[in-house]
Amino acid sequence: MATTTTTSTAANTSLASVTLEVTDLEAARRFYSAFGVDTYVHLRASDTHSIGFRGFTLALTVAGPATVDSYFGAAVDAGATVLKPAAKSLWGYGGVVLAPDGTIWKIATSAKKDTGPATREIDEVVLLIGVEDVKTTKQLYVGRGLTVAKSFGGKYAEFAPSPASPVKLALYKRRALAKDLGVPADGTGSHRIVLGSTADSFTDPDGFVWEAAESPAPTLS
Repeated sequence: MATTTTTSTAANTSLASVTLEVTDLEAARRFYSAFGVDTYVHLRASDTHSIGFRGFTLALTVAGPATVDSYFGAAVDAGATVLKPAAKSLWGYGGVVLAPDGTIWKIATSAKKDTGPATREIDEVVLLIGVEDVKTTKQLYVGRGLTVAKSFGGKYAEFAPSPASPVKLALYKRRALAKDLGVPADGTGSHRIVLGSTADSFTDPDGFVWEAAESPAPTLS
């Protein structure tokens, strides 16, 4: 059963932005614009070494299967590789793609049938990071002022959304996340993602970097 936890915000930390580090900045701009998620992420050029699973996914939640197909198709048409074709499951309907820059995106809905035509509306974007110890990382974030909205023991934790960011943050076991995405769990080097912090800069136990963010508004400039 899920539990709900609250904490003080003494550290005043919340997620202000999500920055993807990409090798080809112009190509990444074109892809994310065509995909339709460019307002949710920052991009910056980087040649930082990274091999294998980067330990996270960005997940889009939408209203129905037709909208899943719309975003899935847009991503593939723009150059994404299919990791899991969009299909029905026990929990709904969804699929997984790998963007040309190496970021994994999951597109899903809890609805198994459409109640209307496809739209280009996104209900929620979640940054799901894979960690070795959910409880340890959760407590670190709680100590820095984040508020836990949902927690399933040592398997999953979701934080209350920040008004400063259009992206919600959640934690999942690394190997379980890789299995869900259909990729090997092994990976080395940079995660190639930076989380914008409304407070100070720090690095969590799994190597995810938080940097003090000057502006919470996502932009591709």
